[in-house]
Amino acid sequence: MVGLLHSIEIALGATCLGLLIGTGGAYGKLYGGPVVRDLLAVYTTVVRAVPELVLILLLYYAGTDLINQLLTAMGYQHVDISGLAAGIFVLGFVQGAYSTEVIRGAILSIPQGQIEAARAYGMPPSLLLRRITLPAMLPFAIPGLANLWLIATKDTALLAVVGFFELTLATRQAAGVTKAYLTFYVAAGALYLLLSLFSNLIIGRVEVWSRRGMPSVKEAR
Repeated sequence: MVGLLHSIEIALGATCLGLLIGTGGAYGKLYGGPVVRDLLAVYTTVVRAVPELVLILLLYYAGTDLINQLLTAMGYQHVDISGLAAGIFVLGFVQGAYSTEVIRGAILSIPQGQIEAARAYGMPPSLLLRRITLPAMLPFAIPGLANLWLIATKDTALLAVVGFFELTLATRQAAGVTKAYLTFYVAAGALYLLLSLFSNLIIGRVEVWSRRGMPSVKEAR
């Protein structure tokens, strides 16, 4: 159960970080200059092309080593980066690339007349984002972002290779000590399944809330 709690903490933190990166990345790709768009294209392409396990190993070990080298160069002492913070950063960095494309596609799905009307009334960009773009894009973005959340809950298992104590590593240690492999691995699978089912209930309610005022699929037919 402690391992499950750590997995949920990492998944929540990584998803929030990924949403921040994805929102900025989507706006950069849509409205940024040529250099910004090219850099973001490289970021999303590389992250989506390289296996996540390789990225985790690279960012976890090379990233923490690079931070300590920079601190040493500036005259500071080495710092011990917690596994929780490192895990959130690594998975959040990966999630950000996928979130960028999901949010970018959702923004493109908004009828452009709404945005043009808001600009015609002189609405500033921050108010346009809060009152027009975000509410209008949510119904299009939630299915993709929901998939990314479920992927994040499972990707936490990859952190077991770097020794972070989450559900998979806790299960492996318990099974190795007791030799009750079937019991513990079935229990871990059941916990992942329960987490996914509970997540689907919450996501369903959020999706219904985001589509308030819109015609249902049955009505559209």
